[in-house]
Amino acid sequence: MRTKDNMIFQYSTINALVAGIYDGNLTIGELSKYGNLGLGTFNHLDGEMVVLDGEFYKVKAANDPTVVRVSPDEKISFASVTNFKPGGASILLNEPFTLEGLQKRLDKELASVNIFYAFRMKGIFKSVKTRCVPIQERPYSRLTTVVEHQSRYEFKDIEGYLVGFWFPDYMKDINVPGYHFHFLSADKTRGGHLFECRTARLEIDAARILGFRMILPGSKEFKKTNLTVNEEELEIIEKGKKNTYS
Repeated sequence: MRTKDNMIFQYSTINALVAGIYDGNLTIGELSKYGNLGLGTFNHLDGEMVVLDGEFYKVKAANDPTVVRVSPDEKISFASVTNFKPGGASILLNEPFTLEGLQKRLDKELASVNIFYAFRMKGIFKSVKTRCVPIQERPYSRLTTVVEHQSRYEFKDIEGYLVGFWFPDYMKDINVPGYHFHFLSADKTRGGHLFECRTARLEIDAARILGFRMILPGSKEFKKTNLTVNEEELEIIEKGKKNTYS
């Protein structure tokens, strides 16, 4: 992979989301100016966002996840996007990998753990496990409480995409450190935040990114809320670790 003039654009911070700040002022139309690939969520935590090839999708929680394209005027509470420009040749993986194994394989492609990376992967999966959180109403609970009521899904023998990022550890108060992926099926009917997977064949495109830009919400909640978050809370949210806070 060679360095390109890529940049990550982010709205709000992961700590703000964990703290229960689920409303923002930025619209999808405005966000689309900054990137064609990425992930995030919407106001009121109304679904998992997947940005793929310039299209914005919402995966809503239900007995079966519902995927819809998002209107330009819909507002978001958190997102990270980039105008994806992969560097170098695609990586082809024809052997099975778990998510942990895939991450270890991706580690070999990281020229430095101190810069950012974006990933666009397409492949065939033996299994995929995802989650979606339900839409929230005020007064909002902290995200560690919300995920106790998340919907979990498992898909077998499915073709689809993984989109996401690697963020360095020093970004832990800004974004999720390490890898963070969302899944979208090839037919755009299934998806969500990725918990686990087992691949059959995967084509990986990646981009090294040296630029980062962020806009913060201007709300009273953001200005007044204590945004301190500890590592265990992120483990609960990102990896499904048991919540010991409630």
